[in-house]
Amino acid sequence: MSDFKALIVSRTEGGVSPSWSTMSEADLMDGDVTVAVSHSTINYKDGLALTGRLPGMRLPLIPGIDFAGTVIQSTHPGFAEGDDVILNGWGCGERHHGGYAERARVKGDWLIKRPAAFSAAQAMAIGTAGYTAMLAILALEAHAITPDKGPVLVTGAAGGVGSVAIALLAKLGHHVIAATGRLNESDYLKQLGAAEILDRAELAKPARPLGKERWAGAIDVAGSTTLANVLSMTQYAGAVAATGLAQGLDLPASVAPFILRGITLAGIDSVMAPKAKRIEAWERLASDLDKDMLAAVSETRPLTDAPAIAPEILAGHVRGRIVLEI
Repeated sequence: MSDFKALIVSRTEGGVSPSWSTMSEADLMDGDVTVAVSHSTINYKDGLALTGRLPGMRLPLIPGIDFAGTVIQSTHPGFAEGDDVILNGWGCGERHHGGYAERARVKGDWLIKRPAAFSAAQAMAIGTAGYTAMLAILALEAHAITPDKGPVLVTGAAGGVGSVAIALLAKLGHHVIAATGRLNESDYLKQLGAAEILDRAELAKPARPLGKERWAGAIDVAGSTTLANVLSMTQYAGAVAATGLAQGLDLPASVAPFILRGITLAGIDSVMAPKAKRIEAWERLASDLDKDMLAAVSETRPLTDAPAIAPEILAGHVRGRIVLEI
């Protein structure tokens, strides 16, 4: 098939707008592997792209920072026709055409082979959010945050990163504290494995240099005042993995937790993470993630729903993960 359907964001008189287009493979960008895309997903960054609010986005562009599919053409030595593959990040859906289309052409170095443990739909139920959650857990483990050290806090708990992080941490034996502004989701979070629910309002006030030590580790998606409070209440020799900026880019914090309690702030980058780290994360997901729990945190929608979902995810109204069928 030389022609295919794509959801493309273009500049319009009123700003930007997503629309459906028929494209040919000649319209795809440079790359040495062409993939027939079967599934994608929607992340916060995809919501920004669909609404034209993603900084540095090139237009016109096919959004979609994730996709799963099957190789149909390759000159890359690591991939052959018929290989099942996953892509997360690398600027796709930002500066390079992404996964919201029936075809994608990318560099083979950006791809990994889909673990046999997951179907394409399951891989996208995990997506960048779940893969980021696993990278964060690997960072905590690298700093010796084991279940016997104390609780682990997860902020943005009902979102994509948070939902998968809670399920993984609980299965690994951690006492998980889930911080959320959606207390009506408490039953859902407890179903995932959260032992305690914390109202995110407790983390919204200006942070003290040091607060009461409440957790050994944390995974934070918010940044700003939330992250400052999380740091101030992390116990001695603890670690915090910062994965997002849903509340803001700023960090109104003190150096006190670092120099008086010896804690570590680990930054988590999922976009440009090296291939070896990606493979490690996906291998751990294959062994540690309960697939029944994965079904509980995800729903499947057609790609045609993506523009309508975008404002919902930006407003924080989406629970868990949404798989998009191409």
